[in-house]
Amino acid sequence: MMSNHSSATEFCLLGFPGSQELHHILFAIFFFFYSVTLMGNTVIIVVVCVDKRLQSPMYFFLIHLSTLEILTTSIIAPVMLWGLLLPGMQTISLAACVAQLFLYLAVGTTEFALLGAMAVDRYVAVCNPLRYDVIMNSHTCIWVVITSWAFGFLSEIWPVYATFQLTFCKSNLLDHFYCDRGQLLKLSCDDTLFTEFVLFLMAIFIIIGSLTPTVVSYTYIISTILKIPSTSGRRKAFSTCASHFTFVVIGYGSCLFLYVKPKQTQAAEYNKIVSLLISVLTPFLNPFIFTLRNEKVKEALRDSVKRCCQLLND
Repeated sequence: MMSNHSSATEFCLLGFPGSQELHHILFAIFFFFYSVTLMGNTVIIVVVCVDKRLQSPMYFFLIHLSTLEILTTSIIAPVMLWGLLLPGMQTISLAACVAQLFLYLAVGTTEFALLGAMAVDRYVAVCNPLRYDVIMNSHTCIWVVITSWAFGFLSEIWPVYATFQLTFCKSNLLDHFYCDRGQLLKLSCDDTLFTEFVLFLMAIFIIIGSLTPTVVSYTYIISTILKIPSTSGRRKAFSTCASHFTFVVIGYGSCLFLYVKPKQTQAAEYNKIVSLLISVLTPFLNPFIFTLRNEKVKEALRDSVKRCCQLLND
């Protein structure tokens, strides 16, 4: 416990419960996930950049989505993995806690904005294919990406500032594997009701706001696909959206459970599980979702592997 007149200058991350043996098993599992996430998303970025067949708006957005997935897991995973290796509690300074929380939320918000833009891109491709190149030109794509990144980082300045204006005098023990906002609010001696309400409204604005163009776009996409007379035509049209739609369901589903609720200080174990889905599992699945369900990417990957093999044989 801490004095009622002082605020924590560092926090102790309690991480995961259980024995040291269990921690070592978790370390091996999460390290594998993290390694595959880095390699898989990096491969997607490289293949899209070098293969001329993938020089389209959809894959331009995919480069940025893969970059965001690498950042999301890299902000959380190294701290989590280090905590699993240490025999005791892991400490993190107040400044590092601020930086981690801000970057995590900012990158996540950027990803939501980008997913909304990708949904609109799929809508134009399916519902207005003849004007696709005119509407989704390079200038538009660059503007959309810059706006998404700017919105993501600027929109999280006040929420993080407001969180760390609170006085953390109840304790400095943070029951999580990273600086989670909900658990930070639990440690505050101040009345957090108003702050939590504002954060709830902002979460609704960001998540539901970016989900709206996605829902509207897919409503029109499904309507258009159902009007295609041939089964092969419907299958081909849907295949252009399947990867993005799958990723949207996983990503938004996890975040709706974690952030869109009036009470931010929910049970720690529930919080940890959903946080793992967002920061570890979703970035891990991203390369598989966008390669196994996308024939163009699979073809580009096969050609890249063949070229690498030829270079090695030479």
